[in-house]
Amino acid sequence: MASAPFILPSHIWSAETGPNDRIVMGCVGMGNQLRGLMNGFIHQDGVQVVAVCDVDTTRRKDAQRIANEYYDKNPSKGTADVEGYNDFRELIARKDINAVVIATPDHWHAIITLAALNAGKDVYCEKPLTHNVNEAIEVIKASEKSKRIVQTGSMQRSAREFRVACELVRNGVIGKIKHVVSSFGGPARPYDLQEEEMEPGLDWNMWLGPAPVAPYNPAVCPRGVQKRGADWRSFREFGGGRVTDWGAHHLDIAHWGLDMDKSGPVEIVPEGDKNNAALTYSNGITVYHKGGFGCEFHGEDGLVRVNRGKFTFQLGDEKVAWFADDKDKETTSCEAQVLKAEKAYLADAKIKLYNSKNHLTDFLECVRSRKQPCTNAETGGRTAIACNLLNQAYYNRTKIVWDPKALTLGGGGNPKWLTRDYRAPFSLSSVL
Repeated sequence: MASAPFILPSHIWSAETGPNDRIVMGCVGMGNQLRGLMNGFIHQDGVQVVAVCDVDTTRRKDAQRIANEYYDKNPSKGTADVEGYNDFRELIARKDINAVVIATPDHWHAIITLAALNAGKDVYCEKPLTHNVNEAIEVIKASEKSKRIVQTGSMQRSAREFRVACELVRNGVIGKIKHVVSSFGGPARPYDLQEEEMEPGLDWNMWLGPAPVAPYNPAVCPRGVQKRGADWRSFREFGGGRVTDWGAHHLDIAHWGLDMDKSGPVEIVPEGDKNNAALTYSNGITVYHKGGFGCEFHGEDGLVRVNRGKFTFQLGDEKVAWFADDKDKETTSCEAQVLKAEKAYLADAKIKLYNSKNHLTDFLECVRSRKQPCTNAETGGRTAIACNLLNQAYYNRTKIVWDPKALTLGGGGNPKWLTRDYRAPFSLSSVL
């Protein structure tokens, strides 16, 4: 299939989406994650997937098969004529598509998101929203300018245990916050894998896109339909290691609990020779990146810890609510303990946080209402900025000073660390 021009001409830009219109979707990057997302979206009322895109022919055709078989069995939901594309630009060029779902490797996120926003599409993009700091800034600006909806896939904000944990913190239940511990893995490393033979049908050049030319290895792009997650995150050229993978979840929750969604760290200092660091925020509170429970809020009067399906809340030495590990399943559940804390301490809370019960339906509801979703472009963008700055502190083993208001380095660090060298013709300037 011939490649479309990279710069989308103005005559293909979509018109404004009406609040009651059917949501017509295109999906880009048909690995494990997007197959799950597509399954979630395709069953929603008023949603139709009409196109899928992947640079691997086998994955692309398999995604078409899944969608078309669904519509064969459910003709009231759509027609079994889902198109497949190798090049995302052709999918975005379709006038009938008003929402794009992106679950490619991280190094493609910003370019595809910006192309979609500038073409008038709403976007659901997996986390981290971007591969570097400058990309996050541009996505935030583009979302504001285009008035499009962006939902970042930091889906922990749609889980009750995380919302309740942050409401306890924001309402002062555990007193003044002394510090926070956010637990996730380390940074990425330079790509160092040996070349192996590709399965026919993979457009490796397009998979690489803006990244440097590199030898193919199935660890980063498995042959055929993925049966497991790919390991591209481990390499700087394509991802940011566990810092941007799980950091985009747990550091995001730290931001939510500290009311830092519109701000960020002012200083990041790596500690010792391990992947530990101190991120000091504009409110003076320090978030420590090190081993722990997931996200821990340490207050003067108590402690709240939260992870997926885990929640503990204590005041002084009293365990008010507790579900920490498998042995607790014998007597209670995470849901029961979260509800216990919520009823006892948040019934009359002054601060109520965004209550999303499902990350996908939250996006769809906001596409229709034009209200901002729970992890909008600024929320996801500023989390991505914090994660990428943390990576740079590790990569360069130096303190990073950041101005979260001006979104510029404040005296520590190199401006080159905020961006990357893009391989032509794939660059931000091509879609801005």
